[in-house]
Amino acid sequence: MNRSRTDDRAKEPRVDRRIRVPEVLVIDSDGQKLGVMDTRDALRRAEEQNLNLVEVAPTSRPPVCRILDYGRYKYDQKQAAKKKKKNQVVVEIKEVKFRPKVEKHDYEFKMRHVERFLSEGNKVKATIMFRGRELAHINIGEAVLKRVLAALDGKIIIENPPRLEGRNMSMQIAGKPGAFPKKEKAKIVVDGKEQEEEEEDLPDMEDEDEDDEDEGGEEAAAEPTPT
Repeated sequence: MNRSRTDDRAKEPRVDRRIRVPEVLVIDSDGQKLGVMDTRDALRRAEEQNLNLVEVAPTSRPPVCRILDYGRYKYDQKQAAKKKKKNQVVVEIKEVKFRPKVEKHDYEFKMRHVERFLSEGNKVKATIMFRGRELAHINIGEAVLKRVLAALDGKIIIENPPRLEGRNMSMQIAGKPGAFPKKEKAKIVVDGKEQEEEEEDLPDMEDEDEDDEDEGGEEAAAEPTPT
């Protein structure tokens, strides 16, 4: 038998003739406690109702079994697990990158994403990317991060303050409870059917980073070396 299949079966409750103990505490299909019974008598009672005898508390003394429809029981357990998983809040860290000399429209575009990420319950890592000689003026990049903090004043918690790491300066923030109510996605009508409007994605800046490195290198090479 396949090992993974064996492991899955081991996680399932013992049912019917897989219950090996001599006696069990039985609860019937209506939830009424029938008391301690010989396992064979309990199994016979379940079969008379076209139901199963399911061990629901194997560590009890004696083990507790219920008379029920095991197929329906498994389905209900699966649906409950799905619902629990759906209700779980998964917090992600979303990175939003800025330039030290960010243009107004680009700054506003990035800030909309920052607020959206926070409204979804995620954390945001705001990063300033320096290129070439911009590293000599890190105060300009720091001013951008302070501008972000000022725009969100009173709504956020600063988990990691601005800090320089290599050629990047970054900070991490999280929204205060209730500060960013989640917005419903706008709906548009296409061919008579409602569809959720797709969100605008942040542009991929990786290629731009490579161009910046080249540009930064060219600038450095063009500088005359002092004698």
